[in-house]
Amino acid sequence: MSSRWRQFRACPIFALALTCAGCRHAPSVDVIGSFFPAWMLCLLLGVALAFLVRYLLLRFRLESEASPLALFYPCVVILLACLLWLVFFR
Repeated sequence: MSSRWRQFRACPIFALALTCAGCRHAPSVDVIGSFFPAWMLCLLLGVALAFLVRYLLLRFRLESEASPLALFYPCVVILLACLLWLVFFR
């Protein structure tokens, strides 16, 4: 058998494995009677905490040390959202 034929035969098996990976239920959080995905709640809290970080940096006049700001604040949001996910849901 040629290696090309083996690759072609493995494609359906690989596709089936990818579809089975999404069968777990996503963790949901009840917020005032409405269920939200946990990642969305972590992202919203990460954005809110990033505003707090910005306030603290401005208060202590340290924002000029963090540059470029267009890269710094999205990284802060991602860091905080991932940390919240790890602390509360893993």
